[in-house]
Amino acid sequence: MSVSVSVTRLPHGADLDLPAYETADAAGMDLQAAIAEDVDIAPGARTLVPTGLAIALPPSYEAQIRPRSGLALRNGISLVNSPGTIDADYRGEIGVIVINHGEETFTVTRGMRIAQMVVAPVTQALWDEVPELPATERGAGGFGSTGTSKNKA
Repeated sequence: MSVSVSVTRLPHGADLDLPAYETADAAGMDLQAAIAEDVDIAPGARTLVPTGLAIALPPSYEAQIRPRSGLALRNGISLVNSPGTIDADYRGEIGVIVINHGEETFTVTRGMRIAQMVVAPVTQALWDEVPELPATERGAGGFGSTGTSKNKA
């Protein structure tokens, strides 16, 4: 399934490639850093990295911004709000909030692939307020309760 998404390259990202799927069955497209100068991120620090892109998603779609697994594994680089959500009515620049969970300073360079974007359909909920919810075997158990049953070895 594919969907058409309008995209504008902003002046500071005009020379960078548009996001693209690297393989036929890839879910995400890499986003690049549209920065003028290298940005150092100290261990434990975070920064907003511009992408130089603005998009117009069709109604009932979102763009999810997710970490890149290679940066996470090799450098401890992730995203603070993962996944980040770009709503269909947002028209500003896509920015990526990058955090360094690693032990060494990480340098972001111009054009570096810093995150991935997945375009996905959205379902909006309609609330049906009821005085009581239907019972289930699990009930209100949460936060690991399904793995702590007394009947399990």
